[in-house]
Amino acid sequence: MKFFDNTKVAFALKTDSQLKRAYFLFKMIQNQPLVRIGSAVTNFALKAHLPIEGLIRATVFDHFCGGVTEEDCLPIIDNMYNNGNVHSVLDYSVEGKDKEESFNEALEKILKIVDFCAEKKSIPFAVFKPTGFGRFALYQKITEGKELTEQEKEEWARVEARYHKVCKIASEKDVPLLIDAEESWMQDAADQLIEQLMETYNKDKAIVFNTLQMYRHDRLEYLKELHTKAHQKSFHIGMKVVRGAYMEKERERAEEKGYPSPICDNKELTDINFDAAVKYMMEHKNMAIFIGTHNEHSSYLGMELADKHNIKKDDSRLWFGQLFGMSDHISYNLANHQYNVAKYLPFGPVRDVMPYLIRRAEENTSVAGQTSRELNLLKTERKRRKL
Repeated sequence: MKFFDNTKVAFALKTDSQLKRAYFLFKMIQNQPLVRIGSAVTNFALKAHLPIEGLIRATVFDHFCGGVTEEDCLPIIDNMYNNGNVHSVLDYSVEGKDKEESFNEALEKILKIVDFCAEKKSIPFAVFKPTGFGRFALYQKITEGKELTEQEKEEWARVEARYHKVCKIASEKDVPLLIDAEESWMQDAADQLIEQLMETYNKDKAIVFNTLQMYRHDRLEYLKELHTKAHQKSFHIGMKVVRGAYMEKERERAEEKGYPSPICDNKELTDINFDAAVKYMMEHKNMAIFIGTHNEHSSYLGMELADKHNIKKDDSRLWFGQLFGMSDHISYNLANHQYNVAKYLPFGPVRDVMPYLIRRAEENTSVAGQTSRELNLLKTERKRRKL
């Protein structure tokens, strides 16, 4: 039996009814036109305030999310940790807000999660998105090198203050912070700010983690340049390495605006790029890596490199991560062999989390073989249980 084929371990925490629901959901997600229609109908129903939240909650929401509040998530967090040795990363998945009030609310939410992390071993990281703390258009303007108005300079100073506040408290409480990556046309502004934060807070070890989306063909070069700066300025690098989440959007915009696409030409080149970043990071001691992957080959690679470079399975500089509701065969089998594993556990009001859920469904239909693999594993486990 291959390492990740053990469905008894993979689905040990799922009840028979949860297993059936997962099978039903992935069966639906496999149908691309259905996902497209379902997404459109759901968006319409929510905008028209039709009473469908209960249905969403009982199906797709409960499969991919931990709950509406942090407290809602606690039974799932405890169950995964106590019975599966899998940690959680509480991900406040509310997107698309652009008011100062909502940025301050997000800051308070993240500070509360940092407190949770400091108290609970089962929650090793806090996480936030750059656009949780500031307007997308502001990041974009800075990325494009445009002059900010006086008002925008003050606004950016408030964005920086939010980052510093959460990083300072996280540093004091020894809680590492994962900062997600977003679209390429706003990312430079976030990268520059996160670099400054690494320089300030990562003197002894990695507290601040940026994210590398390796479907971008320029990210390996960026990592190497950052490593040179880290060496010169004596700070540690923390990186979450992922393949990426905005591929269609990136390609469409590049075509529409007539610039070369920042995305690798195909999946194979993305995979090569991803593995190269993992290899590069694991060769250097002043780096901490969070390998965010649903890919079995990349997970094997992480394990082989840990072995090669004498990195212990429970070394705090090496983590594997997957999304809640997906790739349990990777998460639980890695954890069963004592590797550090964390599930991204999204939460938030059903209505506000819908953009995240729709992206998950669309991503599953567009990544070749991912949904089929989930279905085959679920089928194997149902057969094993004689359901």
